[in-house]
Amino acid sequence: MTRALSKNLPGAILLAAAAALSLHAYSTGPDPGLSGVPNELGTCAACHGSGISTSGGSVKIAFPKGNVYAPGEVQHWIVTISDSSARRWGYQATVRKSGSTSTIAGGLKATDAYSQVICSATNFYNATLTTSGTCSGSYPLMYIEQTSAGTRPGTTGSITFGFDWTAPSSDIGAVTVYIAANAANGNGQADPGDHIYTATYTLQPAAAVSNGPVITSVVNGASFQPAIEAGSWVTIEGQRLSTTRRTWTSADFVDGTPTSLDGVSVSFGGTPAYVYFISPTQINVQAPNVNTGPVDVTVTNASGTSSAVTVTVSDYAPAFFQSGVYAIVTHQDGTLVAPAGLIGDSKPAARGETVVLWGTGFGAVSPSVPAGQTSAQALGPSTIAYSVVPPSITIGGVTATVVGAGLNPGALGLYQIAVTVPNGASSGDQPLVANVAGASSPPNGVLFSVQ
Repeated sequence: MTRALSKNLPGAILLAAAAALSLHAYSTGPDPGLSGVPNELGTCAACHGSGISTSGGSVKIAFPKGNVYAPGEVQHWIVTISDSSARRWGYQATVRKSGSTSTIAGGLKATDAYSQVICSATNFYNATLTTSGTCSGSYPLMYIEQTSAGTRPGTTGSITFGFDWTAPSSDIGAVTVYIAANAANGNGQADPGDHIYTATYTLQPAAAVSNGPVITSVVNGASFQPAIEAGSWVTIEGQRLSTTRRTWTSADFVDGTPTSLDGVSVSFGGTPAYVYFISPTQINVQAPNVNTGPVDVTVTNASGTSSAVTVTVSDYAPAFFQSGVYAIVTHQDGTLVAPAGLIGDSKPAARGETVVLWGTGFGAVSPSVPAGQTSAQALGPSTIAYSVVPPSITIGGVTATVVGAGLNPGALGLYQIAVTVPNGASSGDQPLVANVAGASSPPNGVLFSVQ
């Protein structure tokens, strides 16, 4: 079955009319060329009277082998579209050779009645359905998209689509997956109430990945636990992450906070992180501003891009930086709170003394500060970014008085929390715990020394 988008129009009239006629919203599936591939017709936004949405929803693809493929293998991919306001759903996806957006990479097949595959001419004027997983020379561009049944009117919150991708029969290098999704309001009209989301993914051939970076864990940079937050410090561990070992220097800030050191970069769902430290087995970064929920993290260096590791980004991921088992806490004179002489001029804190705790992941601040900037850069040196939800702090199980909590003006994502040591705190090494809106720092293993 061929879908005629325009016909019998000569020359320049054909070119002008084709663009107009092709940009219509169809519950039976979008026209070809709307999956977000550069230099094609755009995305579903072209049909729905809106731009790419920032309303808090998303489209994601789950790959069974991470961002890796073996020639000729069949992978079943799952698309998840999320939007709390949506009542009807659609998508279009395609796979191209990286660096050659006109070259189809592998074949797509629908596996249920919710999706269909179309083949398009390179001018996008005509398209034909296919179930073979291949397209002819006359219709070489392949897309998979929803059917009318796949829109599932009335379904709320989120929805999934599943289909098969057959990898190219030989190693053609990296391939890029493009997807655009429509989380529609279900009113039967193409209007800004329909939210459009896009995503791109890069898959590497297994042979290339075997020599490239490998991520083994992505954890909180202070607690080394799984919980992370947008703008918080994150530690990535693995193998072959970098061939050099260093932290950033002033020379790396020519174009702002660096997102790459010696060719090593980190992506959170396609958004670059701010890279502070690199080594073959560990990278420390400030997470970028990303939405809460599952996010794919990758490392890229001269040898390629790692397979993605999915982490969950939370609103709060409180943790204290540590020196050994002791939290980094300072007296008013800047010396550390720890047993006497253990760390330089350290000494325990006295009951009733006000000290400063240092950590990450303590949530939103007001005024807000974007990742990659200090509060002094974003707001000016005289404005303090205070925690929207001040934390509760206990020392040895006794609640301390929080005097103030917010971002240190001169450091990225670094919270300083001034507390008064409670009179009821016991002497000696006591567990230190923070709680913010129900999220707690690790309850064990972080100590605070009281005299």
